[in-house]
Amino acid sequence: MGYSKSGQNARGILTRLYSRAFVMAEPDGSNRVAFVSIDIGMVSQRLRLEVLDRLQSKYGSLYRKDNVILSGTHTHSGPAGYFQYTVFVIASAGFSNRTFQYMVSGIVKSIEIAHANMKPGKIFINKGNVDGVQINRSPYSYLQNPESERARYSSNTDKEMVVLKMVDLNGDDLGLISWFAIHPVSMNSSNHLVNGDNMGYASYLFEQEKNRGHLPGHGPYVAAFASSNLGDVSPNILGPHCINTGEPCDNANSSCPIGGSDMCIAKGPGRDIFDSTQIIGKTLYQRAKELYTSASQEVTGPLASAHQWANMTDVTVWLNSTHSVKTCKPALGYSFAAGTIDGVGGLNFTQGMTEGGPFWDTIRDQLLGKPSEEIIECQKPKPILIPTGELSKPHPWHPDIVDVQIITLGSLAITAIPGEFTTMSGRRLREAVQAEFASYGMQNMTVVVSGLCNVYTHYITTYEEYQVQRYEAASTIYGPHTLSAYIQLFRGLAKAIATDTVANLSRGPEPPYFKQLQVPLTPNIVDRTPSGKTFGDVLEPLKPQYRVGEVAEVVFVGANPKNSAENQTHDTFLTVEKYENTSATWQIVYNDASWETRFYWHKGSLGQSKAAIEWHIPATAQPGLYRIRYFGHKRKQNLFQSPVILSFEGTSSTFTIAAT
Repeated sequence: MGYSKSGQNARGILTRLYSRAFVMAEPDGSNRVAFVSIDIGMVSQRLRLEVLDRLQSKYGSLYRKDNVILSGTHTHSGPAGYFQYTVFVIASAGFSNRTFQYMVSGIVKSIEIAHANMKPGKIFINKGNVDGVQINRSPYSYLQNPESERARYSSNTDKEMVVLKMVDLNGDDLGLISWFAIHPVSMNSSNHLVNGDNMGYASYLFEQEKNRGHLPGHGPYVAAFASSNLGDVSPNILGPHCINTGEPCDNANSSCPIGGSDMCIAKGPGRDIFDSTQIIGKTLYQRAKELYTSASQEVTGPLASAHQWANMTDVTVWLNSTHSVKTCKPALGYSFAAGTIDGVGGLNFTQGMTEGGPFWDTIRDQLLGKPSEEIIECQKPKPILIPTGELSKPHPWHPDIVDVQIITLGSLAITAIPGEFTTMSGRRLREAVQAEFASYGMQNMTVVVSGLCNVYTHYITTYEEYQVQRYEAASTIYGPHTLSAYIQLFRGLAKAIATDTVANLSRGPEPPYFKQLQVPLTPNIVDRTPSGKTFGDVLEPLKPQYRVGEVAEVVFVGANPKNSAENQTHDTFLTVEKYENTSATWQIVYNDASWETRFYWHKGSLGQSKAAIEWHIPATAQPGLYRIRYFGHKRKQNLFQSPVILSFEGTSSTFTIAAT
């Protein structure tokens, strides 16, 4: 989920995706908040509603819509299929209940673990700049903002990282939350392996360091690298170049003289996408570690939370005491189809299109119906490609009802943003919310923009950025005044918290929960083996010996990895194991969450498939005897019976790593 690129299906795992939950409560347990950072593209409304439903049935009114924030890291290498609005159902090739239930269960489980592990402790906050990891991918849009406003900032991206350090009363480390504005798109749209991208790698490094001796995903310490106002921020810091000529294409339309916008692609700092992900992720990890180590300012004071549902298609925004403007029914503009320098659209649209064309207008009118004058007028200067707010079959194409939410921990306010704010949008919101708190007596609040929370509504640009209609503006679905509407709504929440009038806030209109969503068109078929083989048999064996820096690869008779979501006998697809002479046992040294391993699934015909496992042998690997194991689940069905899913495993021959 993320690039909306047809054919970009999952074909294996580089690293596991995690939900990282933090529960914080006042000493008497009365007020509490939960912040959850999840290795997914974004939180969908349906996901949030289902998680809250399960929490209510287990804990009653302890965890609620106002005091639980669910935030996606925005990795573009996680699964799709967990949305209820039609645009995202189409982009996901259906709603996969299997994926959805698995994600809900994982998120709820992480909250349950945090709930059960609570102990008295302290929180410290620190802030500092991170250099060399971001560029603004729409600098032309940014330059539309007033010069006087831009002059107040030294950069066209937000370089500040905010870090929360959590320790127990003995000073022992418990966890970290970091917020930073960067797109996790170091892994580009050519990637087919599930992983957490650069932010996931930063979490991985921090947790591996703090949980020494534990496999990834195990151990008590949790480090979340959460998203922020990343809308126009790319990690592909070498910038956009025409891949056919090598010329830079950092122009208003991100277009190349030969080949147009499809040729204009940004590159990361590494030799390939894996290397770029690690370079960016490692820099984030190292800076977070510095800020964490030196954090000394304690967060004290009460906890509070406020939430409203708002109909974002119909917000009246008061610009001053006499002038008001309105938000619009949602729509996607022409340049939405252009994509970005991090992932091009492929249909020869360009960014910055402020006028439509007869060819695509005719196709739109015939396929979807003509947009109304009202929506055309309201969304100007956006030329409408898809009038989503006027499409309701089989279900509405975009949300009307959107969550706005703030939780405060003493002098820290976390704003839960239902989409992707650009750099300047985030700055304006933070400043407005901070000023609102101050005007009601809460001075010097630190305001954090937490991105991709609760429901996904694409992008939010400033009014000025909206006028030039690059990708982010074309994807600002509620029209030119979307940001002003959010600022007004979040100021209302800040005022309610500051004046202790949260109880008087209107709940707002409740969001829908749709039945009968379109299921994926990929059928579940029975797994089969080549004749004379069984599941887990080795098809391509390992060599007897490897050296550090080489790749050990073994291929097994495989089965569809999706089966493992239904029968969870095994919690990894693979292990790399080392023989310990002293205990005469095999010890697991890597699993499928390790960065050194890669699991590939090669789909064959008639239910046959292969599982290829790679171990990229690191310099830290000790000499000795090793083996690789594969753990799978097969779908079996006898005539006139329901299918069953059965576990199996395979083991490679042993091999040695030679001392270098």
